Amino acid sequence: MQKKLSFSSYLAIGVMLFALFFGAGNLIFPAQLGQYAGDNLWPATIGFLITGAGLPLLGVLAMGFSGSRNLQELASRVHPIYGLLFTSILYLTIGPFFAAPRTGAVAYEIGIATSIPEEYTKIGLLLFTLIFFGITLWLSLNPAKIVDRVGKLMSPIIIILLLVLLVVAFLNPIGEFQSPVDAYAEGAFVKGLTEGYNTMDALASLVFGIIVIKVLRSYGVRNKMQIFSATVKTGVVASGILALIYVGIAYLGATTAEKFGLFETGGPVLSEAASYYFGTIGTVLLAVVIILACLTTSIGLITACGEYFNTIIPKVGYKTFVTGFTVFCFIVSNFGLANIITYSIPVLMLLYPLAVVLMLLTFTSPLFGHARIVYVGATATALLISLFDGIKTLYSTLGYEKTEWPSYLKSIDSFYSSILPFYSDGLGWILPVLVVMIFTALIALILKPAPAHR
Repeated sequence: MQKKLSFSSYLAIGVMLFALFFGAGNLIFPAQLGQYAGDNLWPATIGFLITGAGLPLLGVLAMGFSGSRNLQELASRVHPIYGLLFTSILYLTIGPFFAAPRTGAVAYEIGIATSIPEEYTKIGLLLFTLIFFGITLWLSLNPAKIVDRVGKLMSPIIIILLLVLLVVAFLNPIGEFQSPVDAYAEGAFVKGLTEGYNTMDALASLVFGIIVIKVLRSYGVRNKMQIFSATVKTGVVASGILALIYVGIAYLGATTAEKFGLFETGGPVLSEAASYYFGTIGTVLLAVVIILACLTTSIGLITACGEYFNTIIPKVGYKTFVTGFTVFCFIVSNFGLANIITYSIPVLMLLYPLAVVLMLLTFTSPLFGHARIVYVGATATALLISLFDGIKTLYSTLGYEKTEWPSYLKSIDSFYSSILPFYSDGLGWILPVLVVMIFTALIALILKPAPAHR
């Protein structure tokens, strides 16, 4: 007997999924895109929506379609060691290395920094993040229903508050669009596409998809195709809300550049806009809601990382992992939001192609009999290219000019540039991966090797 869910159930699970996704990056990156894209706002925004909303939807659907119990099991179709390494690096990336520290930095930038004299911003960040991650640690060590309740309360409030701000911005723009800056001047669509990586939601979707599946099963949905169908509906709700907010915040950012100038990050855009439209009350209300939203996201990320690493290294206790991760987050957050964003980009250039390839393989797997050769071939091809994308991005991040790169890196970069379409845009992995997938799939259909999973 098939279990049918009501529209309200799909909506509730979809909003829950949106709440899982929604965090610091969803606010700051579309705002910065809008400021820098200016007159080229719409092509940049379309690119951002593909990677910022489309890929997270694809990731959730991939988990629903795969039938895997968790991400490590899915990634292990390439190889068990790869499954462990990929999953561990992904958890660290969306956890203590980048995304979790970013929650504290964004909460400070939007909620506190604009009201503190510039000479005290560093000490202010130190004190704020000490309190912020102290609360994170306390609640992560002592899981309580208050975290879920605050999260469920914050999601509707922040959606309503943002929608009010964005509707006012559409009806009464702060200023005119300005000329596009930097890469947005010539390649706005591609720049928006790669900027969507920074939200890290496509990576997180491979973890959150499992949570959605567990909730669906608790509702009585058991059949694999039913689960996939329900995942599609709830995923569309979550990604639809994300897309709507992205478009609004990007537009708001584009209208603020004329009056406020360009900010180093997207953090101050919302606070300055709230102050402009609603005065002190608007600024305070926005600050409180965003700080609480970032706090619940931080707790969720730290808890998820603690639970995962405790399962693979059970000799180290959950509380030990959580304490170590939280202290690490506190340290990293004090490098400042701009530095956290800058140094996360090389890692994302490495991980995103691998994550997208895993999603594509998941959907196409039945066509080639789940043969491991296809998983290995496509993943290895993506890795060979994305690894050097990450390395060259790291060198650029550290301030090295192309002429100062090591000779091996310049040689490989020159070779890839000459043979790979879209390589200069960070998308050189796409065509080779598709070619290898087709070639290895044909081999698999002829030789019929043992499948990567049963």
